[in-house]
Amino acid sequence: MSLYQPLAERMRPQLLTEVLGQEHLLAVGAPLQVLLARGQCPSLVFWGTAGVGKTTLARLIAQYVDAHFIALSAVLAGVKDLREAIAQAQQQARGLLAKRTILFVDEIHRFNKSQQDALLPYVEDGTITLIGATTENPSFELNAALLSRLRVMVLKPLSEDVLLQLLSRALSNNERGLAAAIDALPAHWLQRLAQAADGDARKALVLLETVYELARAEGTTDDAVLVKFLGKGFRRFDKQGEQFYDQISALHKSVRGSNPDAALYWFTRMLDGGADGAYLGRRLLRMAIEDVGLADPRAQQIALEAWQSYERLGSPEGDLALANVAVYLACCSKSNAVYSAFKQVKQVIEQTGSLDVPLHLRNAPTKLMKELGYGAGYRYDHDEGGHAKGQQFLPDRLKNTLFYEPTNNGLEAKIAERLRGLRG
Repeated sequence: MSLYQPLAERMRPQLLTEVLGQEHLLAVGAPLQVLLARGQCPSLVFWGTAGVGKTTLARLIAQYVDAHFIALSAVLAGVKDLREAIAQAQQQARGLLAKRTILFVDEIHRFNKSQQDALLPYVEDGTITLIGATTENPSFELNAALLSRLRVMVLKPLSEDVLLQLLSRALSNNERGLAAAIDALPAHWLQRLAQAADGDARKALVLLETVYELARAEGTTDDAVLVKFLGKGFRRFDKQGEQFYDQISALHKSVRGSNPDAALYWFTRMLDGGADGAYLGRRLLRMAIEDVGLADPRAQQIALEAWQSYERLGSPEGDLALANVAVYLACCSKSNAVYSAFKQVKQVIEQTGSLDVPLHLRNAPTKLMKELGYGAGYRYDHDEGGHAKGQQFLPDRLKNTLFYEPTNNGLEAKIAERLRGLRG
């Protein structure tokens, strides 16, 4: 008697053509499809939320290119496991029936720097083709050296339409699915399950299997059965997709627009939907820096302290600290003058390159430097009442260029007044 397999495992795609929702990678002419059609399989990293098919796709690629497949979890694997995997790959590469090896590392961002570095020589010499899977941004979580040798493929959360297709297939499939009639569950039930799955195929199938068995046990498909399982309330929150970014955008713009009520609403909506409080803390600090700026310099410190408070207290105790900041930032005077000036300076530097430091601003620790004029003519501001009026500090090409133009909002109004006097 075979062991029971969950529906999610039974319905795992067995061919690349069965993969749903990743057409941007697998449709004809799409990047991954083109590579595979050529028989190529470079080292990759799949970046996407849970349940979008990262592991499945890695397995199917190995099958497609006829490669030996080794799977490791970065949470559980250690140095010994890596050595054994490399030894297997080296063994597979020998003999008449030599095969390439695809080493799949799930949650590769959990590997520390040493573990990631240990993979480098074997990726470089072709001993392994590495496919990593991560739910985190590879730019932040993977070593630059390793990341430079990987092609990043972004897997998208599955849309409700795709999940509905998946649920219908699993419900009626006779070989691997539930072998039920397509109308065994009401259509609006499947719709609710697709919404509750929030882009996660695995979660969708787990929900389907549970609800189907519950309906059979109850002997009815009355909505009360579904409510009993899912609850009356339902809030959709796409933690990494469009809904997520729409809501963080709404929060940021509510703060920028000085609307504390909307800011508190969107903050709480995201928190209630499952957003990471630490992420919200980072974004609120960004708002303090970008949109409040020097109109209220206290905002940056207050935001930082609230974020730190959240990290120490956690949720729910730390939630209120962040809520305070969301409201405070919305009520603050606003200025993006430094933010705008910073972007302008970056653009100028791109255009002008490495302009020389004026001689009078250069340090002159040696006799030769002094003979060359380094430091000559420099006026010590404190000797002139705190400000040597008219002294040049920018490169000659940018002399008298103004980047920072303070607003008349909050504290920055006083800064503007002082600069008018200094700039004269």
